[in-house]
Amino acid sequence: MPKVSTIRKFQPGFLAIIILFLLTSFWYSARRAVAQSAANSQSGNTQISAAQKPGEQKPENQGPGETLKINVNVVSVFFNVKDKHGALIPNLNKGDFDVLEDGKPQIIKYFTAESNLPLTLGILIDSSGSQLRVLDMEKEVGGAFLKQILTDKDEAYVIDFNVDATLVQDYTRDVRRLQNALNKVKVNTGFTSVGIPGSGGAPVPTASMRGTVLYDAVYLSAHDMLAKEVGRKAMILLTDGQDEGSQLKLKDAIEAAQKADAIVYVLLCADRGFYGSFQMGYSGESEMQKLTQATGGRVINVGNKFDKLREAFDQIAAELRSQYNLGYTPTNLVLDGSYRKLEIKSKQNYKIQARAGYYATPREPLPQ
Repeated sequence: MPKVSTIRKFQPGFLAIIILFLLTSFWYSARRAVAQSAANSQSGNTQISAAQKPGEQKPENQGPGETLKINVNVVSVFFNVKDKHGALIPNLNKGDFDVLEDGKPQIIKYFTAESNLPLTLGILIDSSGSQLRVLDMEKEVGGAFLKQILTDKDEAYVIDFNVDATLVQDYTRDVRRLQNALNKVKVNTGFTSVGIPGSGGAPVPTASMRGTVLYDAVYLSAHDMLAKEVGRKAMILLTDGQDEGSQLKLKDAIEAAQKADAIVYVLLCADRGFYGSFQMGYSGESEMQKLTQATGGRVINVGNKFDKLREAFDQIAAELRSQYNLGYTPTNLVLDGSYRKLEIKSKQNYKIQARAGYYATPREPLPQ
């Protein structure tokens, strides 16, 4: 019998060993490639992290596509500039002003003359007994003012206050709805009427005033309505300025208005004869001066004169259309809620009408 060569005898087993070796080599090569890929990825992440600014961290819960929000503490101030006769001064620039916070100079970051920014406006109308003879005038002239001042970009609301404060009309751009809200306001005299024998039962009011929650109304307007709005914000009070029965104090109303960055105007519609008839003291004007000066507005005394009220509304409209706006990042970056005094100075010695200060509280983060 012919011999079978050694090679041919062991050929099947030898081939199996070669195949097993190749498979094992491929498996090890694959594992090495995966490990190298992971190492490269980690190295790339390390480079990105090293490129970040010291102390800067990406939020752990920020998902893909989410907007990163950053707190930027910028103080924005709207203000008017007038000459010694009270005429508005246009066409000024950043270099015409200095800004101080608590007496320390600040660097103005931006400056614009804002005449067409959207306006958020609150109309607060006093319907207490003292306004009996002037309320119809206020409603008529106030309605005409709204038609004059509001554009398609603006919004307004109406609050009526006497023994309590009521939102008569929420935010709307519809002037007709605002005018209808004003027309619905009625005087709450707080009086009881009695008849006089032999006089045909004609009603005679008794002196039992129930109150005028003016300060509460200002707080409601500032805290509940304007605080979350942005841009130009103002409220106009049609009142005699006399507060009776508010739960809050004047300082609370001022603080709320300043925190809301709201300018307050007061059109003093005071029927002095009302107070004289009931031998009551009148001190509303001085308190309203404090409110308006702190917020960048002013008091305009119109009494019970129709023409004076219309002229006052015209003046306010002109001022709201002729505002300057500047912004700065304060050198004192501590947001501790403290009050900071603001002062804008004109290098030409013009009169500046601006709010007196602000509260250093954290602002809503800006989207980036």
